[in-house]
Order: sequence, then C-alpha cells, then structure tokens
Amino acid sequence: MAGSGGGPTSTKTKLMKEIIIDIKNSIIATIIFAIVCCGIYPVAVWLVSRTIFPHQAGGSLILAKDGATVLGSELIGQQFSTDKYFNSRPSAISTTAYDATNSGASNLGPTSQKLHDSIASAVDAYRKQNGLPADALVPADAVTNSASGLDPDISVANAMLQVSRVAKARNMSADQVKALVQKYTAGPNLGILGETRVNVLKLNLALDGKI
Repeated sequence: MAGSGGGPTSTKTKLMKEIIIDIKNSIIATIIFAIVCCGIYPVAVWLVSRTIFPHQAGGSLILAKDGATVLGSELIGQQFSTDKYFNSRPSAISTTAYDATNSGASNLGPTSQKLHDSIASAVDAYRKQNGLPADALVPADAVTNSASGLDPDISVANAMLQVSRVAKARNMSADQVKALVQKYTAGPNLGILGETRVNVLKLNLALDGKI
C-alpha cells in the first residue's frame, strides 16, 4: 500500500546504521582504553615509583662499595655452599644455583613421602654441617623450599645456628658474626606484615667486605 511508510528495506538500512555505529563506538573505546591502560597508566606508575621508591623500582639492587658494580638484588637469593658463608633457604628450582628465570616450588604436598624423606635428609645434613646435637631443633626454613624458590631471607633462628660454623671458618669471633647478623636483620614490613628475617646475600657480602 502506497504511503504506508517503512518496509523491509528501511528496516535493514536502520539495522545496518546501528551496527556501524556500534562498531565505530567499539573501535573508539578500544583506542581510548589502549592509550590509557597501555600508555598513560604505565608511564604514570613508572614516574611515581621512580620518584617515591627509586631503589625498589630499580630492582632493589645491591651495589658494591664503588657504588657502580651490581652484586645482586635484595629480592632474589643466591646459592652459598662453603662453610664461610651462611646458607640460603633451599631452592626447588636448582640444586646448584638460584635461577630467576625459573621461579617455582616443588609442589609436593604434606602427605608426600618424597617430601618427608627430603626434609629428614636435609635436617641430618644441617645438624652435621653446623655441629648440632642429633636432637637439636632445626628451623623449618632451613630444610624446606620457599614458594618462589628464590627467597633471599632466612629466619633469625636459622642464622644464629650457623654463626659458630661461619665464625670458625673465617677465624672471627662469634660476637663479630652475630653483630653482622643483627645489622642485616629486618623486622616485619610496616611493623606487622611478615616476620623478622635476615637477608643472606647482604650478610654474606658484608662478611666478604664487599658492601
């Protein structure tokens, strides 16, 4: 009927216009969010962190006395094995060295016989290395892996049990070594988060006179 207005053609045209508008709006929104989330926000975070927390933002690097040579990071442990060094926490990702490109845990559960056997073996080795009696209590962090496998810290109890061995190997007094342990002991973050711990890398570098 002439003059009735509208029809299949006009409906299709209207629908196509709405689809084009939706596509246009989606493209514009994507571009805006890409600029904000992938450009402005990262740059803003980088500027704020470099201004307020420059040391942490730069990787919490440990520098030698010359102020230029990088010796490591406060956040990533390193492997030490000789008697003149404090031992780091065991790492599941490598038996010889901490590998920052391969962070991870053993994924062994509390019912794992393999885990029980490895801990028992580590306890015996720890007691033997540090000249402890067969019934001496051994801190958990001395014989178990951390979740990351890169933990740079050990407990104060763990450090204190290693003092005599390190002092003897370096011909130092136990009091001298304890003083360094205390120097590189940090309390809980903000006073309540985490536990008191000792940074092994910084402690060992200080024993070598590198920092």
